[in-house]
Amino acid sequence: IRPPVVAMRIFMADVLLKPQTQNLRLTEPPASQKLRPLVLIMALLLITGLTVGVVRAASIRMATTGGRMVYGAEAMMDPKKHGSCTGPVQKNLRWGCDGETSDRICCFNRHYAEYSGFWETTSFLKTADQTKTVFRDPVSGKPLFIAPIGRSWEDFVAESRRHGWPSFRGAEVVWENVRVLGNGETISTDGTHLGHNLPDGKGARYCINLVSVAGHNPTGGDDDDDSDATPPAAPA
Repeated sequence: IRPPVVAMRIFMADVLLKPQTQNLRLTEPPASQKLRPLVLIMALLLITGLTVGVVRAASIRMATTGGRMVYGAEAMMDPKKHGSCTGPVQKNLRWGCDGETSDRICCFNRHYAEYSGFWETTSFLKTADQTKTVFRDPVSGKPLFIAPIGRSWEDFVAESRRHGWPSFRGAEVVWENVRVLGNGETISTDGTHLGHNLPDGKGARYCINLVSVAGHNPTGGDDDDDSDATPPAAPA
């Protein structure tokens, strides 16, 4: 069975556009020939509609099952109990990250970041699980990123070193808890400032402050236990 768009194109080629070899005299065309331009226009409109419908359906399926980038509204960063956050950051953040710095960057800031290379001065590279590290919101403890996924630990570290901050790809984002605003600012669904989406030749790249993802598991369990995380999305 041919797809409807292909079938309609064949119909147009074989019937609507077929050369007429009879009755070549300059006489008044029959009614059926007068209607042919109208039928052709209707067929073109139908093909256009079907094509748009197929593309739209594919986009809907992709957005639902492909885990593409999830955008958020500016209102998500409106003032709350503690700046843009629902509360202050946790105590004793992972990897020796400073709580005061984290609180300032996460909850009372929209544009600035920890200094370039800061993440390498912490214990992160020495103690992080190179197989799977869960990066958590320092306020709520919700999982925000899981890395490395779709690449090696060495690739993750190398890319982060090139840019100066932990660098995540779409496959490593837990979109249930992360949003991207129109200007590229990347935040948690609870209003924590994380960093920015700074795309490169490979696609979306989330340049994130380590102090913004150094939270602990709120259950008190293993920080790298991702059982409270929706499976990470496909690359954006």
